Amino acid sequence: MAWYPGATKMELQPESDGQAAIRPTQVILHSLAAPWTARRAYEFWRDSSSLESHFGLGFAGDLAQYIGTETRADANAAANRRPDGTGAVSIETASNLQHTDPWTGEQIEQLIRLGVWLHQRHGIPLRICRTHDEPGFGYHSLHPAWSVGGTACPGAARVKQFREVVFPGIVARATAQTSTPPEEDDMAAVDVWAYKNTTIETRDAYEILRSTNRTVQALAAQVAAQTAAIQALAAQLGDDVDTAAVVAAVQQAIRDAVITVDVDVTAAPAGAGR
Repeated sequence: MAWYPGATKMELQPESDGQAAIRPTQVILHSLAAPWTARRAYEFWRDSSSLESHFGLGFAGDLAQYIGTETRADANAAANRRPDGTGAVSIETASNLQHTDPWTGEQIEQLIRLGVWLHQRHGIPLRICRTHDEPGFGYHSLHPAWSVGGTACPGAARVKQFREVVFPGIVARATAQTSTPPEEDDMAAVDVWAYKNTTIETRDAYEILRSTNRTVQALAAQVAAQTAAIQALAAQLGDDVDTAAVVAAVQQAIRDAVITVDVDVTAAPAGAGR
């Protein structure tokens, strides 16, 4: 069995010992259609259902694991365990009764952390499952074989978050190569505190965001410098030249060619280019 150290262990018996082993190759996200804590979901699986998921996640980010990830859990229909012994890890998440609400920030953070661990622990590839049996990450309604009779779970809002926030976040943290902590002088005080009091995975995310921000700032400065140089060059072409048109044409050429242009107007002799 494999137990995630970031979750509270609430082991379901006899399922945990009695159900067949699996080799995890997929991660499937669900909505409970119930506003339950992780403990309440555990009590439901224990007392009121013959089904269960591997994990349960409350609105506040409370995360529990009910069955080891190398044991079958019965939340994914045909993906629970296949004839070759592979199967999916299921994560049930608290939602409103219609599972139409988005995941909370706390839920998203936990899903990203757990996704990184599942990738690292079980080698689940960082891709969205293109077929029902392809290894990777997905959500319950992604493939019909993952449900009995079809489902809208986890809901349109969460499908959008999965594709735009959760899965990209897992990939970003799992593939981050940064090792040098950020300088404190260019971070807000609250960011410094958060950086020092969070996990390595989250620190990697900080690094990615800060690196991206610095790149954007550098590109903006470069564009401003290029624009000034182009304007100075165009001004030397004569009164009969539409300076604004020249600037716009050169800028468009730069965008089309995806190149960097360095214009040195200080070295150009008077009348050059006429």
